[in-house]
Amino acid sequence: MQHLMQQLNRADRLLLAPGAYQTYSIAQPRDTTVRAACEQVGCAAWQRGWESAIDETTPLGQKQAAYIRAQSGRTFREQKTTAGMTVFRFESGQRCFTEHRTRPQLYAVRDGDWRGNPSGRVRQHQRAADWAEDFGEHQLRLTDQHQKG
Repeated sequence: MQHLMQQLNRADRLLLAPGAYQTYSIAQPRDTTVRAACEQVGCAAWQRGWESAIDETTPLGQKQAAYIRAQSGRTFREQKTTAGMTVFRFESGQRCFTEHRTRPQLYAVRDGDWRGNPSGRVRQHQRAADWAEDFGEHQLRLTDQHQKG
């Protein structure tokens, strides 16, 4: 299937040398890092806030509550309930306790085509919108050149 897809995107007759082409690509490498990216991943806790019910009668619960109060750096209100439970209510707009895994996309434009990149030049766009704009402008330049002959 991959071989077929590559063939569909190549010109039947190559009229120009590889350096006369530009290749636009989007790659999404495997994520090897964990990033606190609540806003970027659309985390519901970040959007609406959340509650954590902690049982402070257990050693684990005592450690969790101590961490929330003294080290978490998050804004919260706490309410003691019966049987040693404490409910921590966290405001929206702050990082949650989940380690979100993100897979950043790499937006690249390189000289050349599937046969190679003779100049070695590769440009990386930071945003999809910039890459799409670059691609669109490139298509317009090609259309203009084709119409001029």
